[in-house]
Amino acid sequence: MIDPRLLREEPDRIRAAQDKRGLSRDIVDQALAADEWRRSAIAAYEALRSEQKTLGKQVPKAQGEEKQALLERTKALSAEVKKAEQEQGEAEQAYRAAVLAIPNPAADEAPAGGEDDYVVLEHVGEPRAFDFEPKDHVELGRLLGAIDIDRGAKVSGARFYYLTGIGADLELALVNMAMDQARGAGFTTMIPPTLVKPRAMEGTGFLGQAADDVYRVEGEEMYLVGTSEVPLAAYHSDEILDGTTLPRRYAAFSPCFRKEAGSYGKDTRGIIRVHWFDKVEMFSYTTVEDSFAEHQRLLGWEKEWLGKLELAYRVIDTAAGDLGLSAQRKFDCEAWIPTQGRYRELTSTSNCTDFQARRLDVRGRFEDGVKPLATLNGTLVAIPRTIVAILETHQQPDGSVRVPQALQPYLQGREVLEPVTR
Repeated sequence: MIDPRLLREEPDRIRAAQDKRGLSRDIVDQALAADEWRRSAIAAYEALRSEQKTLGKQVPKAQGEEKQALLERTKALSAEVKKAEQEQGEAEQAYRAAVLAIPNPAADEAPAGGEDDYVVLEHVGEPRAFDFEPKDHVELGRLLGAIDIDRGAKVSGARFYYLTGIGADLELALVNMAMDQARGAGFTTMIPPTLVKPRAMEGTGFLGQAADDVYRVEGEEMYLVGTSEVPLAAYHSDEILDGTTLPRRYAAFSPCFRKEAGSYGKDTRGIIRVHWFDKVEMFSYTTVEDSFAEHQRLLGWEKEWLGKLELAYRVIDTAAGDLGLSAQRKFDCEAWIPTQGRYRELTSTSNCTDFQARRLDVRGRFEDGVKPLATLNGTLVAIPRTIVAILETHQQPDGSVRVPQALQPYLQGREVLEPVTR
């Protein structure tokens, strides 16, 4: 959540941040009113409790009518304390609900506006020019015996698929190559749980504006994660970390589950937009002060990865209105997809500053005291879209696909993926 002091001392800054995201300012006023109610309710309750304690000491010493009067006041006070305690609880609940609904204020550098108002920061590589009609990944997947969408739909429904043969081998190669890169950069490799409790999901901001995209296990207070960012952010919840051990970096492999709410009619062909996919995610804990440099480091590792895959891509600065609830700033790396004639997101990295850490109570101990940490996340490889980009970019006229040199050792030295059907 946002820093409560920022809300009280600089409410206009929060209102301006809401404007930048294209959101209503009303929640700021609601949070301020709830904060005032909460503080007055706490003061009223504490005053009554103080009187109650004082009376508790006076009653044994009193005699006669004085004692009777004190007992009557004690009885009445007990009911007042109970009512005040209830009001304090209601005020706390209203305050928490209001504050949790306020997103992390976007960085000053983040563009204002919505999904289409991003700023392109750089282009890397040139989109490939073909001297033949390129096939899309669905056709290439069929020729290679790599992707079976029909049976995925038969077994699980729309937006599901099987990776078969070289398709499955390609996923494992990408995962192992990504883990090797992360390990070499000093990340601790992890395989986290993909079912989490509500606090982990709420703490990372996925029960706010993204709630409609989350799978909940009916009958249980458990959720399927849409990204391993969730269990990684909650990994150190309710802990105080030694500041000298920062940054702490983790790289996790996990399946990801998303309802793709609101995507009706979008990317219905192939495996661009699916309900389940596997991913390797980078995650960092550091100080707020160092989070901005760490954000650039994560972006650098993503660019290094895409370079190894020999893909043409661009980096965009995501507009404030397209940021997730927790993100202060987000960079996307979008690869060129030849048959679509446009760039599509392959990786993204977000700086959440201390927003998630405050919700999950992740703090660091430093010479100047204990304070919330910053959390950052960055995709290293999201499997389906990466497979799409590789197949379409490196295809050859006969439907075979050239394997990027860096990936070849992870595919038993294969330089070319050959069709199994023609």
